Amino acid sequence: MPGLDTCLRALLGANFPELPLDTAAAAAALGAALPHCRLKRLSPGATLFAQGAPAAALYGVIDGELALRFGAVDGAVSTIELAARHRLFGLAAFAGGMPSSYEAVAHRASQVLVIGRAGYELLMDGLPGFGRALMREFAQRHDGALRLLQASRLQSASERLSLALTHLRDHAGRAEAPAPDGSVLLRTTQAELAALAGLSRQTVNEWLQRMAAQGRLQPVYGGIRLLT
Repeated sequence: MPGLDTCLRALLGANFPELPLDTAAAAAALGAALPHCRLKRLSPGATLFAQGAPAAALYGVIDGELALRFGAVDGAVSTIELAARHRLFGLAAFAGGMPSSYEAVAHRASQVLVIGRAGYELLMDGLPGFGRALMREFAQRHDGALRLLQASRLQSASERLSLALTHLRDHAGRAEAPAPDGSVLLRTTQAELAALAGLSRQTVNEWLQRMAAQGRLQPVYGGIRLLT
């Protein structure tokens, strides 16, 4: 099992490939932050943090998958995202000192890197470029969320789903490297697409079947293959 230092470097490298992690300054910042980080294992169905709870850390998925979801007063639960390997989450509430607007529950057996406040501040202050890279990443996510909200109110089901796929491919890091034939595997589920687009799973399923018939994509185990 990779050590804490390896996990932190892998998480930062996957999200911010432009950061110079091999410099002396980076090594010093990472070394100072490590005592304030820890790895947490979660069994399927275990809650990492609850909706409305104080945000105590910044989180990154090292292995497994977490459902980020919120509940309504009537008991209905909507999944915002399935956070997969190397996905960072929890910044908005953590940095803003606000209660979390959603809960994080292990979708399957998972391991999460927990970056405590002191570790976060050491990285912000000591790791060159980290603050700018982090703000840019979450600004892009915020823009993507606003576009999805706009789509859910003003656009057709097809437009909403196309935008949801674009959001997952470009902003959520779900796209794998292109295959030799140019196709790209996008790891997502019908439930996640339905939640992002504000549509029923039946509508999503029908749309996927139409797009598959047109040769634009291919539903596969664990995701959707986008065809050229």
